[in-house]
Amino acid sequence: MAKTTTQPLISAERNLHLGDCCFDRDMLAPDCPTPWSVRMQRLHGGKQEGVDLITIDNGVCQVRLCPTRGMGVIDATMGGLKLGWDSPVKEIVHPAFVDLQRRGRTGWLEGFTEFVVRCGLEFMGPPCKDFEHTAVGEPPATDTTLHGKIANIPASEVEIIAQTTAPYAITLRGVVHERSMYGPKLQLTAELTIVPGEQGFSLNDTITNLGGQPAEASLLYHINQGRSVLENGARLVGAFAESAPRDEGYTDKQIKQFDRYGSPEPGSPEQCYFIDLKPDRSGRVAVLLHNKKKNLGLQVGWNKKQLPLFTLWKALHDERDGYVTGLEPCTTYPMPRPTEREEGHLVILKPGASCKAELTFDLFDDKGSISKAVARL
Repeated sequence: MAKTTTQPLISAERNLHLGDCCFDRDMLAPDCPTPWSVRMQRLHGGKQEGVDLITIDNGVCQVRLCPTRGMGVIDATMGGLKLGWDSPVKEIVHPAFVDLQRRGRTGWLEGFTEFVVRCGLEFMGPPCKDFEHTAVGEPPATDTTLHGKIANIPASEVEIIAQTTAPYAITLRGVVHERSMYGPKLQLTAELTIVPGEQGFSLNDTITNLGGQPAEASLLYHINQGRSVLENGARLVGAFAESAPRDEGYTDKQIKQFDRYGSPEPGSPEQCYFIDLKPDRSGRVAVLLHNKKKNLGLQVGWNKKQLPLFTLWKALHDERDGYVTGLEPCTTYPMPRPTEREEGHLVILKPGASCKAELTFDLFDDKGSISKAVARL
């Protein structure tokens, strides 16, 4: 087992915040042959005032993560490959400026800019009124908001865990609490791990019920990609067993070509598909999004038992309005919570119990790697 050293960055328990700082290979893992660094800075101006941004550079990939926004991943870059999208929301918005109740309880969209944003934990999906409650003391009805609260809760604890022996993995760990009197007592422990010199990273999340009663939980990873991969001729590849449109009114062509992408279409409506993926022998599934030339791509993989469902979101709008697709592994489809409860999709956590989700992100910037990945899928 590799030895590790730990460097705290933020701690509510210890009233600690290191401010603008940088830690690197020489300081934490001097025997590592590949230079790397982790830098934290506080942003200023506009709605990003007070936001903490952490950049991890493993010598090949640069990943930016925001502990102020629930440990969401802002973007990742590797050479000419950029993972993320050009959101109409131009700043990394501090949660203090996001009113989840606005615009019919869709205020979540006013901070929506990340490459990877978690939706949940008590609920997610569209706004709805939910009358069913099992916990003592809960109000008679809950007005749920779009995609839940976790993405707009700052992390209480953030630390670097650096391996001082091979493979010298760097982990950024954050703890985010979604707690309320007469409400959820859920804790998210979110880890992003990256190995120096490798073309990719992983997320390892744990949701724990800290309350004394069983709790419902939902989790969806909104993985959003625009340029440089998304374009006319881009394609999503996977072992698709079955797919179905979420809404009525899609054309036959749209349904048949759910895995294909076109150019931006001003004023076009979003499309959303629910997809069943075939797992491999180990129980894992994956999808690969590549550009037209098949020389830039992103593959996301996960354990189907942890995240049994998958949603594809296509928003091929005018680029000024957000030209983007969302790859969304999830425990629950983005449907009203009463519907998902009836379908048996909600996770029920007993007091003290946890559930996990582990995802891998592989970055490709050459035709050979993408061709091999497509053949495997």
